[in-house]
Amino acid sequence: MRDLHVAAGPGLPDGLVVPSGELVERFSRSPGPGGQSVNTTDSRVELEYDLRTSEVLNAGQRARALRRWPAGKVTIAASEHRSQHRNRVAARERLADLLREALAPPPPPRRATKPTRGSKERRLRTKKARGQTKALRGRVTE
Repeated sequence: MRDLHVAAGPGLPDGLVVPSGELVERFSRSPGPGGQSVNTTDSRVELEYDLRTSEVLNAGQRARALRRWPAGKVTIAASEHRSQHRNRVAARERLADLLREALAPPPPPRRATKPTRGSKERRLRTKKARGQTKALRGRVTE
């Protein structure tokens, strides 16, 4: 089949093209319903991508991806469709999405902030009002 195109995103400004030679596809019989050809057609697809031997990833991208997959191999199985071709397309789309997520840089760390003076005053006002409401629920003495 053709090369795998990963669309541009965070960490991939120009996108990524994984050559078809770096992808390994295996086919097997898919479980579940499928009509007359269910036991004869190899429609399930396993798509495997080895991060360690890939030539399209630079050192930073490889390190980021290996943090997500320490074993160094990504395996995607697709068997939701009845045709092998549609399962191949689905597996490639899933692999592209996973790679785009894994190669994105981590979000910036959260900076702690203090509550504003107004928010503190509002919080204390509502606490006082709630306390007064509850105080009125006591027994009535005459």
